[in-house]
Amino acid sequence: MKRFILLFALLLALKSFGQTNPFRFAFISDTHIGSPNGGAEEDLHRTVADINTMKDVAFVVVTGDITELGKNTELALAKRILDSLLIPYYIIPGNHDAGWSESGGLSFNRTFGADKFHFVFNGIHFIGCASGPYVRMSDGHVPRSAVNWLDSTLKNIDSKEPVIFLNHYPLDNQLDNWYEIIDRLKTKNTVLALCGHGHNNRTVKAEDIPSVMGRSNLRAKEAEGGYNLVDVRSDSITFTERKPLSKTEKKWTAVAVAFHQYDKTKVFSRPDFSINKHYSNVKAKWTYQSGANVISTPAVVNDLVVFGNQNGLIEALDLNTGKPRWKLQTHGPIFSSPAVSSIGNSAQTKIVLGTAAGEIICVKSDGKPVWARNTTAAVLGSPLIENGVVYIGGSDSTFKAINLISGKELWAFKGLTGPVVSKPVVQNNEIIFGAWDRYLYALDKTNGSLLWKWSNGSPIINYSPAACIPVIKDEIVYVVAPDRFLSAIDLATGKTLWRTNEATVRESIGLSEDGKFVYGKTMQDTVVAFYTNKERPQVAWKMNVAFGYEHVPSMLVEKEGKLFFGTRNGVVYCINPLTQKINWAYKIDNAMVNTVNVINGKKLIASTMDGKVCLLETNGE
Repeated sequence: MKRFILLFALLLALKSFGQTNPFRFAFISDTHIGSPNGGAEEDLHRTVADINTMKDVAFVVVTGDITELGKNTELALAKRILDSLLIPYYIIPGNHDAGWSESGGLSFNRTFGADKFHFVFNGIHFIGCASGPYVRMSDGHVPRSAVNWLDSTLKNIDSKEPVIFLNHYPLDNQLDNWYEIIDRLKTKNTVLALCGHGHNNRTVKAEDIPSVMGRSNLRAKEAEGGYNLVDVRSDSITFTERKPLSKTEKKWTAVAVAFHQYDKTKVFSRPDFSINKHYSNVKAKWTYQSGANVISTPAVVNDLVVFGNQNGLIEALDLNTGKPRWKLQTHGPIFSSPAVSSIGNSAQTKIVLGTAAGEIICVKSDGKPVWARNTTAAVLGSPLIENGVVYIGGSDSTFKAINLISGKELWAFKGLTGPVVSKPVVQNNEIIFGAWDRYLYALDKTNGSLLWKWSNGSPIINYSPAACIPVIKDEIVYVVAPDRFLSAIDLATGKTLWRTNEATVRESIGLSEDGKFVYGKTMQDTVVAFYTNKERPQVAWKMNVAFGYEHVPSMLVEKEGKLFFGTRNGVVYCINPLTQKINWAYKIDNAMVNTVNVINGKKLIASTMDGKVCLLETNGE
């Protein structure tokens, strides 16, 4: 009887798909608007003009990396070109639209209406959503809010109705939460997954789900760019590469249409949490799941843990229990780590952070607003508070000093040409910070005048010293950048003292408590310590921690003789810098760990891009 019921359901589903009228749609990806020579823009104009000559194309899907750097001007230009299409188009962002975005991805939503879509055409559900990563370098990550949206969307789709899912990344471990998406799609009749990112036409692995990657629209080294025409029929989905100028077409792959009832007992690779069994001397006293990504370091405020999420919600948790104490909704996503200042007693404690909606907000420790300043662009940078002054940079080409009590602007430096996304540091009369405009800046903290600005010499904006929080010792500034060099800079003059790429440290450094060492997290397995000095780079030691490939900007923090840091795959490490041994390691989830907030040598607060916040405690080393 069960076999008969299953056969009947299969025939019913195939009949339903078989009744679908054949149709064609265009599949564009990786347009990278914002090219220096206008080539990307010309390629997209050509593709749009070509599609407009066709009478048999029903709609267009665009699977991310619409722009090169997610700039507002790039997004506006892309929209102007795509709006010239004579048929509907559906669009999602890629890592280039989110990772270096001056708005934290908010401008994509404002420009195109949303970063996700769901529509039904000829009985087929087309579902697409964003995949980050946002503001920080990391693996791809479908935002927690998008996962929640996907749950609600799939809930209303019958298990026999066909689904085509679209994402910028392939559904594999290039997405740190690929398994969450796949497991959800396997509960439905997912007939196909489409993606971009790889710039080539090819079939890709998505476990048992048929999956196809589409080429970049860019011409690259060829005479013209290209895109795909997708023909959907009752028995197959066929992909044809189309060149917009020569009009040449080449069929290159096809996917057989079938009713999919995925075997949920089949075993595939999933994240490994066995490291938590290996180290029994550490545990999560509590773990809290926020409703959206958390891409910042939580602050500890008296007996509270305070942070913001990508939905623009400021949340305060009880430090001891992890239970919510209060919430405050802002107007935009939060990527800014809160700064805390107490002037007098705890009742006068103030918390300051920025939002992607252009707000700089100050609240009391009970969540009641004190003041708010509106700027003309997103505020992705994290504030520093010193002696009643808030120092913070934004995406409005400005770095500001603000009176903590009144919220009044004290001064503004307007010489930036890119967004600030990190936290400044202060030494003597100077405040130091980087921006996504190739430069590290030193300002006079009393009046905001420029003392010097430093470049690592790369013309590539993506190599800017922007995500790293610099460290300072003996009037020497140390900074790392995606060019994988550690640089020592004279604090007084901004002159380069030395540079080294011996250890390939990317964007994560720290300073030892005694100031003798600069620590770096390399891009493969290793933590390295350099002696602090002005003469030459000198390695003190290297330690193979075996954390694997690594590229996220999570700073290293030493406290009470222990060195703490997080990784791209959700693991927090504590190592002994004297013996170069691992004290403990704990895997929270599979997403990027932000810079941890170390309370003391046995207790810290950690947060991950997926929105988990936890209190880790150790009963030993």
